[in-house]
Amino acid sequence: MRPIITDGRAEVAFKAAPVSHMPSRLDHLYYRDPMKMLFPRPQPGDISQAVLATTSGGMVGGDRLSFSGRAGENAQLLITAQAAEKVYRSLGPDGKMHVVLSADDNSWLEWLPQETILFEGARLRRTTSVSVAGSGRVLAGEMMVFGRLARGEVFTRGLARDAWDVTLDGRPVWRDALHLDGDILQVLDHPASFNGARASATAVYTGRGAEDMLDIARESLEGAVQQGDGVLAAATAMENIVIVRWLAAEPMRLRSAYGAWWAAFRNRVNNLPARLPRMWEI
Repeated sequence: MRPIITDGRAEVAFKAAPVSHMPSRLDHLYYRDPMKMLFPRPQPGDISQAVLATTSGGMVGGDRLSFSGRAGENAQLLITAQAAEKVYRSLGPDGKMHVVLSADDNSWLEWLPQETILFEGARLRRTTSVSVAGSGRVLAGEMMVFGRLARGEVFTRGLARDAWDVTLDGRPVWRDALHLDGDILQVLDHPASFNGARASATAVYTGRGAEDMLDIARESLEGAVQQGDGVLAAATAMENIVIVRWLAAEPMRLRSAYGAWWAAFRNRVNNLPARLPRMWEI
């Protein structure tokens, strides 16, 4: 008997309101089980929000999940997730997740999901594709936790492939992939690799002239990463993109530093409130 494979999909797009000072409004919505979208009221002074929820409770081998988020011309949108994404042990097949983010001219799109937790033996292939047009901007990130650490479990076997593909006006800006396979613990513990880290995170800010925000990204890191908390972080830039990385032995400390940086950075580059969505406070 063939196993049941989950094939979930969600799509959301927002467009600018007819009055400039009003929040952007929903333009397109589609989802199928086990994925759905929620739309909490934004906090005062903040932009429109959409929350991705996966009702299955996590991914198992062979599951496929796809998400598409778009900020239309002149729209501003923050997309987050209701909870951490859990990837359970697989008996063989890979779980596949594809995220597509699009920002049209003069738009702002944030992709701020909560962490992905890889159980021992999990197999995950995730691709995040970011497409920006004109003067649009995207701030997107992902966090990954290597094992159920509270239970003494470390992700030592399985597969974790996390790939990024970023384009501006159809031209490649940045492509990158983390690939963990085989003796994963050796990679996590090697001093020239993860150096004992059990959690990692990546954030990218992309758009025309994004590299001019590198100093702000680094200054925001100085305020977010506290000396002695065990979090390593650094920012670099190339044409039209800023890339920020984090490593930590304790996932909660990484999450705290990551969130503090995000709040500060969005405030300084887009004059938005220096805070995270309510979902991050639960």
